Amino acid sequence: MASVYEGPASVVVTSISAPNAALRELAGQSKARGYSFFLIGDVPSPADFSIDGCEFYSLARQQATGLKIAELLPTRHYARKNIGYLLVMRTRSRMLLETDDDNMPLPGFWAARQPEQRVATLAGSSWTNVYAFFSEANIWPRGLPLDAIQTPQPAFESLPVMEADCPIHQGLADGNPDVDAIYRLVLPLPITFRPDRRVALSAGAWSPFNSQSTAWFPKAYPLLYLPSYCSFRMTDIWRSFVAQRIAWENGWSVLYTSPDVFQERNEHSLMRDFADEVPGYLHNRTIGSRLEALKLEAGPENMGENLIRCYEELVRLTVVDAKEMALVKAWAQDLAELA
Repeated sequence: MASVYEGPASVVVTSISAPNAALRELAGQSKARGYSFFLIGDVPSPADFSIDGCEFYSLARQQATGLKIAELLPTRHYARKNIGYLLVMRTRSRMLLETDDDNMPLPGFWAARQPEQRVATLAGSSWTNVYAFFSEANIWPRGLPLDAIQTPQPAFESLPVMEADCPIHQGLADGNPDVDAIYRLVLPLPITFRPDRRVALSAGAWSPFNSQSTAWFPKAYPLLYLPSYCSFRMTDIWRSFVAQRIAWENGWSVLYTSPDVFQERNEHSLMRDFADEVPGYLHNRTIGSRLEALKLEAGPENMGENLIRCYEELVRLTVVDAKEMALVKAWAQDLAELA
């Protein structure tokens, strides 16, 4: 797949905001660097939204793309970002950067990237609090099972430095990083992470990653799919578990890097976030175990079928509604037509 993906790099955001400082910065930097910037709107989006350097897709324009998934995705939902992902694939972009409208990109967000890395690597360690490699604070990423928070992590200096194929890069966020509601309710912010580290997690080393500052390379594009019929606070987290499981089947790792955005978080109800995160608190460890036990097949030709198998398992666990399968299959059909 990667050999035919040689178009300009792209940025994808979904937002209902009017133009703000973060979106203007993303648009300006994208234009200056020759990147495409796709902004996916929703029902509350301003009808007259316009920023120079930004391709804004209203609901009507999304419907006009001809993508099967555009006809099925629920409105007023973060997973409409899936349309942006497919638009990037349609342009044959060589790299996709995704973030949110409350993240201000730091210089590292625009730094040159490549999947091949020689990097400190951790494998086979079950659940990993990856934030422990970047901070001495008692902090953990949203989606980490609560009973894994106190599990000791190996010293960063003890990790072997190895060659790793990392088609997914997760950048951390300074300021108000991606932590769960329990952290925000009881522990202090802001947080500043170490600026000088990278670590790759390989097969057997589970860690959630989010959609707030994530770089994807073409061979991993099929794994971008965000589920719709699940807890809003788990859509990108459960996407990350499915992506990791399929990545391992292909010998890939996920690279975690020092912060490349600064988050000034949009207004949230922390108790509503907590309620939306309860399915993750209760089921994330089981989800990992069940996905790990699945029989999957390596190779780009098996990506669509692997996604279907993974989401069928999440439906069996009743953490995702059965209505999800129509969307997963539409995604797989859109992928096949874009191939």
